[in-house]
Amino acid sequence: MTAVETVEADGDAGSARRSKIVALVVAVSFFMQILDGTIVTTSLPQMAASFGVPTISMSIGITVYMLTMAAFIPLSGWLGDRYGARRVFMASIAVFTVASLLCGLSENLTEFVLARAVQGAGSALMTPVGRIIVLKNARKSELVRAIALITWPALTAPVIGPLLGSVITTYASWHWNFLINLPIGVLGMALVWRFVPEQREEDAGRLDVRGFILSGAGLTLLLAALELSAKWHGGVAPVGAMLVAGIVLSFMAYRHFMRVDNPLLDLSSFKVQTFAIATLSAGTASRTSINAPPFLLPLLFQLGFGLSSIEAGIYLLVYFLGNLSMKTVTTPLLARFGFRTVLFFNGLIAALTIAACGFLVPETPRVVIYALLFITGLSRSMQFTALNTIAFADISGAQRSSASTLSSMLQQVSMLLGVAIAAAVLNVSAAVRGLGDPGLVDFRWAFVVIGAIGVVSTLRFLQLPHDAGAEVSGHKRQR
Repeated sequence: MTAVETVEADGDAGSARRSKIVALVVAVSFFMQILDGTIVTTSLPQMAASFGVPTISMSIGITVYMLTMAAFIPLSGWLGDRYGARRVFMASIAVFTVASLLCGLSENLTEFVLARAVQGAGSALMTPVGRIIVLKNARKSELVRAIALITWPALTAPVIGPLLGSVITTYASWHWNFLINLPIGVLGMALVWRFVPEQREEDAGRLDVRGFILSGAGLTLLLAALELSAKWHGGVAPVGAMLVAGIVLSFMAYRHFMRVDNPLLDLSSFKVQTFAIATLSAGTASRTSINAPPFLLPLLFQLGFGLSSIEAGIYLLVYFLGNLSMKTVTTPLLARFGFRTVLFFNGLIAALTIAACGFLVPETPRVVIYALLFITGLSRSMQFTALNTIAFADISGAQRSSASTLSSMLQQVSMLLGVAIAAAVLNVSAAVRGLGDPGLVDFRWAFVVIGAIGVVSTLRFLQLPHDAGAEVSGHKRQR
């Protein structure tokens, strides 16, 4: 090897190490953020008793968090460009951590709701800005590993959050579900300060206020409608009105972004085939399908099987292990088969295993349940990573900030859409049978419908070229 080749190899190795460290730092913050969103649900009855309010009243804390986050997500890309992604990311962690402290110290529902609103604002900036940092610090050949690292919190936190929350609430108190964020937040800020370089656009332009208002209001109303429909609250008319208003405002935002010279969100990313398929069309449908099992499985085991939350949590741990185990083979599989093949065949496996979960009954041998949950977790992890990676495979440097923001917005929609569709099928099926709580038959319909959405979404991936994202996956080089 010549001296020049040695220097280039050392430079490549150094770049890979830096991108991995940056991705790990971002992943720590993502884990704190996503864990908080799932861990709190298990402690709502204890919090309600502490505040002296009905348990149903506590749902406003979850709703306010989600709506505040939706309102500020469209602003994240511009803030990162204007003030520097590293600075904004640290600020978002700081806001989230302080708000977590305020949540843990809340003495009444009003204080808790205000603290959750602040927490949602910090969360809104964390995911898109963190992804921008990873994209700017990783070469295309390193993107699969980097995206895989920042994807694992989204796969694992929703699974272990409810179980961890149950344990903390049972053996400590509900306050620690929020106070646990303090050491993680401090660690996250220290790691960002130490390892993440500052990167700032030379000219971010003036803030597109009209675009921010239209897009923020549109996304907030869309998510509010989905959230209320998933909980079967609010009645058909209010939910329908919010859904229509959200669609209208989102369309107005689209028209605005296409007309102005310096829009808040650059929609040119949707002209890139890989980004459009992975986020807007097949990607949204596929994420809708694989986002539903973490909602459906705990209910199936508790309402359908009659298990306790701890017993249900043991089954979910197997599902979590499947999510985690796939990380070691994601990169070589994508290099061997390419994005198109993996997204299609793995998508089919994910959809069919989801549908198969609907046919589980208490008499099913435990080993069969474990095997099915493990495979479902494996395929879910692969699909998430492949979608999140190919989405940015062909995105230019100038498009990264807007593309990251748009991806975060659409992922929020798909997450709530999966829960809303699953909840709607459960409730409609139970209502048709004249029951209050859903039974095994109702869960069967819900899993089958969600699985069918996943099957249909995979057909769209066949429109990708065989070498789509090859520069990122390394598929062409290996072939």
